[in-house]
Amino acid sequence: MPRHPVLCVLCLLIAANVHAGDAHAVFARAKAASGGPNWDTVTSWRGDGSASTGSMNGSFQIVVDARAGRSADHYAIGSVQGADGFDGAHAWQRDPGGEVAVLDAPAALRRARSQAWLDAHGYWHPTALPAQVGAPTTKTLDGKRYAVIVATPVGGDPITLWFDADSGLLARAQAPRGSSVATTVYSDYRVVDGVRVPFEMNVDVTDAAGRTDPRDHAQVRLDRVALNVAVADADFAVPAMTPGAHIDNPTGITTIPFDLVNNHIYVDGSVDGKPAHFLVDTGGTNLLTPAAAAKFGLRGEGKLAGRGVGDKAVDLSLAHARQVRVGDAVLDQPVFYVIDLGQLPQVEGVTADGLVGYEMFRRFGVEIDYAKHRLVLSDPAKFVPPQGAVAVPFELDERIPIVTGTLDGLPMRMSVDTGSRSSLTLHSPFVRAHDLIARYHAAPESVNGWGVGGAARSRPARFGTLTIGDVRIDGVAGDMTIGNTGGFTDPNLTGNLGGGVLKRFDVAFDYAHQTMYLKPNASADAPDVFDRSGLWLLTDGDALDVVDVAQNSAAQQAGMKVGDRIVSIGGKPVGAHTLADWRQILCVTPARTRLALDYLRGGKQQSVALVLADRIPATFTQ
Repeated sequence: MPRHPVLCVLCLLIAANVHAGDAHAVFARAKAASGGPNWDTVTSWRGDGSASTGSMNGSFQIVVDARAGRSADHYAIGSVQGADGFDGAHAWQRDPGGEVAVLDAPAALRRARSQAWLDAHGYWHPTALPAQVGAPTTKTLDGKRYAVIVATPVGGDPITLWFDADSGLLARAQAPRGSSVATTVYSDYRVVDGVRVPFEMNVDVTDAAGRTDPRDHAQVRLDRVALNVAVADADFAVPAMTPGAHIDNPTGITTIPFDLVNNHIYVDGSVDGKPAHFLVDTGGTNLLTPAAAAKFGLRGEGKLAGRGVGDKAVDLSLAHARQVRVGDAVLDQPVFYVIDLGQLPQVEGVTADGLVGYEMFRRFGVEIDYAKHRLVLSDPAKFVPPQGAVAVPFELDERIPIVTGTLDGLPMRMSVDTGSRSSLTLHSPFVRAHDLIARYHAAPESVNGWGVGGAARSRPARFGTLTIGDVRIDGVAGDMTIGNTGGFTDPNLTGNLGGGVLKRFDVAFDYAHQTMYLKPNASADAPDVFDRSGLWLLTDGDALDVVDVAQNSAAQQAGMKVGDRIVSIGGKPVGAHTLADWRQILCVTPARTRLALDYLRGGKQQSVALVLADRIPATFTQ
């Protein structure tokens, strides 16, 4: 949960870029209004109170080193517990399942440094805690006037500080969260040992489209604040991960066969002893659909907002199980996110109960042998990387591994996502910054993926050379996001590396040492094929529903329309193959091949010849 909860009211902001006096005068007034020189003796503070988010309530404790900005908070909301902290060098989080991650990605460290500067009232200590400070402006919100100053602490993100023009007190702070903005509103100031401290904080997150979802709202209300409490390094240090996982055999290693469908990994497992079918997703967390949770007798708690690659947020709750098992790998007392995956079974042609993700990867050594369709999980002490594999260090932010590389000479920071069917999806800020639509002669926008929140639209293109460490992949068939909402709009990343590239390797993950290993397999140099039909299809009984027709594609030339229901392709009923097989057929069948399509439109069967055509070049050209 966010550490300092907030309220952001959607209303008309009337901003006047007029000089409102020197920024340091605004800071000095805020100090005088909240205790003046009494603040000079405050070295630390502790707050105890309550927190609420997602229709759940509970307790909250925070301790802050007011000189250096180190902090740690602990929450128990509903039946889930967790913690976050910053020890001055490392940001960390402990998830409800007990997994602990050091968040060392640049974006995570910038957030932590800015929060530390704010916690230490860095604007009162420009020498000890320097920041680039802009000139104040005057803004009016809901009839109240504010002096607004943008400050960027050294090594941190910009923070927009709103000081109430009447009281002089800090009223709100805004900071970037990916492509969104988190706004914290401070209120209920009370006097504690001669200084005024906000006892209520409300947090909301506004996305790039200006939408604020009430399910994201979080609130902290403090009951007690104590100043100058004794603190030690241990109060802020990265905590040890609690026990809760093991390999249930003497070897400490378990091998699980998997099905590779649409470049996705599916494995069998169990929840509380009942059979389960999971998608394995490095980009996700342990997750169940509402139907699966009900099947396993689990009850979701809370109502939060869940997001993925699609544009829409969906309801998310939390549920506790006794045990989840994949092969002989066991997680005890796991916490599952319960979220409706919508049409994903129709998108995949496979019904799954949910995902196993970060929690499993964090607890075990993981090897994914795509060529042999084997998932190997091991006790971390027993983990051995594939012989001859290239080691690639990764960072963590929000539980997702991030690797660096290059794409045709451009520096890349990519999330590693076994839950993505694509090869490489570029984020929209990166695409715009380098004019990549023109550079790669991208095809028109179309549906190229599907996930939480619905369809993901992007512009396909053939890229040149992708490097990851010492590994080189040529001719990647990728796509570029151009929108402002959804999972691929984070300006802190350039792209998302998916199964289309990963399946070329024996891939291993050592989360304890934050290292990924890549060993090329027999298909490492195979051409990266791409759809030649222009159809995005969903399964629907004995037919395939057309939900998108790409512009300038073979399907559009043939006159196919959204809503058509295809019943046969090339003289074969669609039931002759799985949806994944049909997609592969429409990728690998050569351009200019004529395929007879029989389809239903308005209840009447019709036929047409689909002449396959390359939507992107078969090979990369400058």
